[in-house]
Amino acid sequence: MSRFVDTMVATATSAEGRKRGMTTGEPHEPAHRTWAQVHEHATRIAGALGVDRGAAVAVLAGDPAEIAPAVQAAWLAGGSITMLHQPTARTDLAEWAADTLRVLAMVEARLVLLGAPFDALAGVLDQHGVAYRRIADLDGPPLTAPVPVGEGDTALLQLTSGSTAHPKAVRITHGNLWSNASAMRVAAKLDPEVDRMVSWLPLFHDMGMVGFLTVPMLFGIDLVKVTPADFLRGPTLWPDLISRYGGTITAAPNFAYAIAARRMANVDDGAYDLSRLRIALNGAEPIDPAAVRAFVDAGARFGMPAECVMCAYGMAETTLGVAFAPAFTGMAVDTVDPEALAAHHRAVPSTSPDARTFPLLGPPLPDLEVCVVDESGAVLGEREVGQLRVRGEAVTPGYLTVDGPVATRDATGWLATGDEGYLVDGQVVVCGRRKDVIIMGGRNIYPTDVERAAASVEGVRAGNAVAVRLDAGTRRERFAVVVESKHADDEEAVRDLSRKIITRVVDAVGLRPFAVVVLGPGSLPKTPSGKLRRSAAAALVP
Repeated sequence: MSRFVDTMVATATSAEGRKRGMTTGEPHEPAHRTWAQVHEHATRIAGALGVDRGAAVAVLAGDPAEIAPAVQAAWLAGGSITMLHQPTARTDLAEWAADTLRVLAMVEARLVLLGAPFDALAGVLDQHGVAYRRIADLDGPPLTAPVPVGEGDTALLQLTSGSTAHPKAVRITHGNLWSNASAMRVAAKLDPEVDRMVSWLPLFHDMGMVGFLTVPMLFGIDLVKVTPADFLRGPTLWPDLISRYGGTITAAPNFAYAIAARRMANVDDGAYDLSRLRIALNGAEPIDPAAVRAFVDAGARFGMPAECVMCAYGMAETTLGVAFAPAFTGMAVDTVDPEALAAHHRAVPSTSPDARTFPLLGPPLPDLEVCVVDESGAVLGEREVGQLRVRGEAVTPGYLTVDGPVATRDATGWLATGDEGYLVDGQVVVCGRRKDVIIMGGRNIYPTDVERAAASVEGVRAGNAVAVRLDAGTRRERFAVVVESKHADDEEAVRDLSRKIITRVVDAVGLRPFAVVVLGPGSLPKTPSGKLRRSAAAALVP
């Protein structure tokens, strides 16, 4: 039997499940439902679903109040969940439909559960012969007991953040999900009696779906959930919700903390009370220590403890988490010699002004192991830089692709993460994605160093600078910098920006970019979850 489903049901039917739950609808129509009420609704949806055990069910909805009972219903019915990527106002619906059809065929989903605000896309699904049910219409006789499933059965098919034209889904089993959720509960010291989670993260991304829906639903933790659109319309809604609801746990990618820091700087003293925040997890993309410090400084005016920052490392292939920094210790960094790192692949401690700084991401979560290997697969020692590998119960057995299933683990159970990094004092440090590393004159240049330098130039949109490899794999390998700016149509401003970017990049990495390209807002290619696509950005360089 699935420990995950058993625990979810036990939580919902307990006294705690009748006390705690999720609040949705902020900022205009807040509504609270207990986990018991969510579960009761889920049993009625499950009774109306009419799917077989093992069925793949896709969900396209934006309202967390609809999504929570719908995904639980699929699990109660013995099925798996795939959260479809959501179209935006800029999305070409014909392309979106083609991509979605590829995904549905890949995961063998026979049914889409459709909810607001995407029920307006019913006509698009009809046009392409896609079977769907509106979540609001699903109301049948309650399912009296969960359909029995095993630990190896699929619970979640998490779409990766790569190209939607060549989709890939990580197959998360019930055993994977239970293991990682339990490990994160221990590492984050989650306490349902006192904790309250606040999140705007998208539910089609693993951090949102697993970390800020599945985990609180599983363990009965109070949750305040809004949508990414709510956050983008007014970023100060995030600290406002933490303040009004006494939030203790939140999480976001690095760019969101940078935005929050800037917006909070313009808010009057005393507007918020962030004193109860004990975990502000920063993950899902490279962590910029400067952005973290700016967030801590901005939050201090509202009583936010600096110790709440938790730097983390994770990926969908381990369900969500790989390593968490120790709870309530704040950001710790490792400062290393840039030349030894670039030329000799060693993280040598340094106190020089040009030293490279990496956040310490904590030890591996319980039941996970992390090692570092070189190109031949030989295990490296502490402070030796190579490819990170991870092994444990939370690691996916494989991907689903358009060409069929692909195994992820080697014969001894290790998953190659594709990340470059090292270990120090038992903690994980990530330097960057191996495929994005720029190699010039035998030196490894990490694109994040280039991007942070470029983004520090006034006029470059925060979080919208990308360093791309040119002529990758050849002796003439070069790199370019592509940025967004609202001044992209002003030739003189573009020349000035380019000069400043080149200067900052040379100061940071000692090398001059081959080209600097300045584009207007919204021009850089991104994944559905908002991550910059470096490889696609290379096509924008003349």
